[in-house]
Amino acid sequence: MSGEVTFWPSGRSVKVKPGTTLLDAARRAGVPIQTRCGGKAACFMCKVNVRPGSDLMPISEQERRKLGGLDEGGTRLSCQARIRGKAEVDIPLDPLRAAVARQLAKQAEEDDSLW
Repeated sequence: MSGEVTFWPSGRSVKVKPGTTLLDAARRAGVPIQTRCGGKAACFMCKVNVRPGSDLMPISEQERRKLGGLDEGGTRLSCQARIRGKAEVDIPLDPLRAAVARQLAKQAEEDDSLW
């Protein structure tokens, strides 16, 4: 049995062995996920949102404690979450890109209201 992960918004997919972390799968797919700690669950930069129905191995108690309840909404640490079957994962924009996107959207709304 093999695992397969699709990363959004890029839509890139990769087949991997079960037990592979989402972070390693993303690297194999060429999908960048920010991390500063090298996959040791210390920086929390590699948070991703796992879509419902995704087949991952159960969350460890260590990861659950580190996420402080965020796991209930589908957030996982990509360096800790391991693939069991098929999964779909949303990669959030890094904070700088998200801030720029918000500013551009606000500016577009203001420009539209002038017409």
